[in-house]
Amino acid sequence: MARTLAIHLFATAREAAGTASMERPIAPQGILLRTVLRELATETPALGPILRHARYARNGTYVRGRNVRLRPGDELAVHPPYSGG
Repeated sequence: MARTLAIHLFATAREAAGTASMERPIAPQGILLRTVLRELATETPALGPILRHARYARNGTYVRGRNVRLRPGDELAVHPPYSGG
């Protein structure tokens, strides 16, 4: 099993980070979503405001709240608010 968390960024989150995806090492017991978000905002300050309003999907399913535990091998998708028509 992978010992990483794959993070996929879309739209303005991708632009702010300068990449569409990244991997982070993750402990076997996992990590809370809120901790990952705090780390991302610290490492890339332009992501901070976007992450506050984004929706998150773990392994293709949207999650509620930020106390969700992410495990090694999970994929996290960051979906900022979209606009357009």
